[in-house]
Amino acid sequence: MSVTAVIPNWNRRDLLLGLLRDWQAQSLSPAHTIVVDNGSTDGSAQAAQAQGATVITLPENRGFAYAVNRGIEAAGTEWIAILNNDVHLPAHWLERLLDAARHRDAWFATGRLLRAAETSTLDGSFDLLSRSGCAWRAGNGKPDTSLWSTDRTICSAPFTAALFRKSLFERTGLLDERFESYLEDVDFGLRCAKAGLNGIYVGDVAATHEASATLGRWNPETVRRIARNQLLLIAKHYPAGWIWRYGWPVLIGQGLWGLVAAKHGAGGAYLRGKWEGIAALRRQPRSPHEPNLDPVLRQSEQQIQTLQREAGYDWFWRLYFLLT
Repeated sequence: MSVTAVIPNWNRRDLLLGLLRDWQAQSLSPAHTIVVDNGSTDGSAQAAQAQGATVITLPENRGFAYAVNRGIEAAGTEWIAILNNDVHLPAHWLERLLDAARHRDAWFATGRLLRAAETSTLDGSFDLLSRSGCAWRAGNGKPDTSLWSTDRTICSAPFTAALFRKSLFERTGLLDERFESYLEDVDFGLRCAKAGLNGIYVGDVAATHEASATLGRWNPETVRRIARNQLLLIAKHYPAGWIWRYGWPVLIGQGLWGLVAAKHGAGGAYLRGKWEGIAALRRQPRSPHEPNLDPVLRQSEQQIQTLQREAGYDWFWRLYFLLT
């Protein structure tokens, strides 16, 4: 099976070269490597070309979603691996995920992500979305225990490091470029879930992740985009009259997330993002009623509650479930 890596990149030449070395050392030789460079100024594009990658050079940083889409369009193989420049892959990563996806006839596959600075701690696994429009990368910040080593059928994989059939994008569409960066993969996963196109989480495959190495997790720009995109998810997927069904969970979840942002000194960025998100809510035509949306959201939220109970509650989710 032929596989192309699509690697969006904005600066951090050092991380990019490390990932390219990991990709070239895979036990299953990949067919092609495409680096989509978002206007880097540190020589990233030239360094990637010197390593044999095909480089698509963009004149400016147009966001993660835009860069990934250009790479997907250029890929000519049956499978596509989407990789952040700040991940480190073990040599068996591609072979194990591809074998699992083929064996289970899955549309996509992903594994555990461990924190590079503390590999006994999870950066995350697969994505789950609550009725509030707030997502959880399952396992984020939790100890890497046997709870996370079990294979699971999943609806949403983080585009940090995952493997996809190219035909999946032909069925569901590319990433929504309005999201720019953050939650664009959750939006894609929700589209997959509503269409019944599932993937697999392979618990014995683990990569490491620097985690927000480019901007930082609580950088004001990161917080602004997440706060905006939480409402963009709702604007895009929730039907007319959603406020009567989901209004209370949305108010509680996104209000609690604002408290988290304020605790990290990013309250102003959170408010700017919400203002932009409210504008998106007003502009977006309301979706027709989709009978499978509510079951998808409720099942996903139940998974969050179950995993939080088993792994130990974060205060955010403890309060969310107490109040909703």
